[in-house]
Amino acid sequence: MYDSRYQWINKLTPVQMLLFFYLIAVILSTIILALPVAHQDGVEIAFIDVLFTAVSAISVTGLSTISIADSLSTTGIILLGLIMQLGAVGIMAIGTLIWLLLGKRIGLKERSLIMTDQNQTSFQGMVRLIKEIVYVLLVIELIGFLILGTYFLQYFPTAGEAYLHGFFGTISAISNGGFDITGQSLIPFKDDYFVQFINILLIIFGAIGFPVLIEVKEYLFQRTDARHSFRFSLFTKVTTTTFFILIVVGSIVIYLLDMNYFFADKTWHESLFYSLFQSVTTRSGGLATMDVSKLTESNELFMSLLMFIGASPSSAGGGIRTTTFALALIYVFTYIRGGSTIRIFNREIHEEDLAKAVSVTLVAFIIVFLSLLVMTIIEPFSLGQLLFEVASAFGTVGLSLGITGDLTTFSKILLMLLMFLGRVGIMTFLLIFKRKKSKVNYHYPKEKIIIG
Repeated sequence: MYDSRYQWINKLTPVQMLLFFYLIAVILSTIILALPVAHQDGVEIAFIDVLFTAVSAISVTGLSTISIADSLSTTGIILLGLIMQLGAVGIMAIGTLIWLLLGKRIGLKERSLIMTDQNQTSFQGMVRLIKEIVYVLLVIELIGFLILGTYFLQYFPTAGEAYLHGFFGTISAISNGGFDITGQSLIPFKDDYFVQFINILLIIFGAIGFPVLIEVKEYLFQRTDARHSFRFSLFTKVTTTTFFILIVVGSIVIYLLDMNYFFADKTWHESLFYSLFQSVTTRSGGLATMDVSKLTESNELFMSLLMFIGASPSSAGGGIRTTTFALALIYVFTYIRGGSTIRIFNREIHEEDLAKAVSVTLVAFIIVFLSLLVMTIIEPFSLGQLLFEVASAFGTVGLSLGITGDLTTFSKILLMLLMFLGRVGIMTFLLIFKRKKSKVNYHYPKEKIIIG
């Protein structure tokens, strides 16, 4: 017999239910990471730090108030890796996979939750999408694990340790989690361009968007003669173009801003990989091959902007997302030039999508500004340090100037909310307040107001 005590769950909207499931995931992750078996002998971790780590893992951010290498046991490291995996794929994706394995039917309610979690616009093909996402990610992760684990045999004394670093490093990179078990991120491999290159690829795979990976897979597995007629979606074209423009421009600007400082005594290949890796990791990766606090304040400010933009929609990353940034920017330039419609790749953009892009950008800016304002009142750190921390949390990046562990409990809670919001997305957040459309039988007279 159905228990009436749980009827309230069915009254929740898909967005509210999705947030409820993420909250449950955070609670369970906190309990798991609080278990003594997850800690090294003699190590005690404060509750707020366990909670912060759990939220950071579920939101695949990587900001941490503790040293993972010095605090968690091997069991804890594996559990943290699995939590990052859950956060990367999405709560509903994992839930759907379990439902399918149990032979259960995926109904409209479940499809609606998947659609919300993956930031999709249609019910069509939701179950197939989840299967493809899990399949593609597992294949990439397996290849990454074998490559890195085998390569790390030259760095670590035992095969077990080498493959543990390969396992955790692969998940951390492709999930854009940003956690590390070296204690220094990827700084120990600052001269190893092979490790950096593999991590760059994994971060890109995790941040560019799962639909893009699926379309590329479909294209590659087409017959050679059929590839000529294959048409990539507008989403893939806009996402890929914006994503790689940001990486290239980001690399160039990061180098130029520090060419007379950090890069002054570096060789051309050191400068290339330092600037390229930091540009890629601001897409939401969070791993670093250098101490970013050694960069100039202007570079830290620029990297804060890159982190605010974040990764692509339906990916493991956060931020306002690349397509949002692209549409908002194109909309402004089109308006300045006197255009009335937005055309990209021989397609016109829906006005609703433009309104969403502008709304997301504005709301995200207000949230980040207010968070920064509050932290400047209660924290002793500089504005630049706090902005970097806030942008890193909202973009679910995980880069830090080394102040995370010294923040007050209130600021840690604020960062947790930003990480959570960055992971579920501003659009999902805004849908909480959206009301059902009602028919309007009358209109007020329109009147222009002065702008600018």
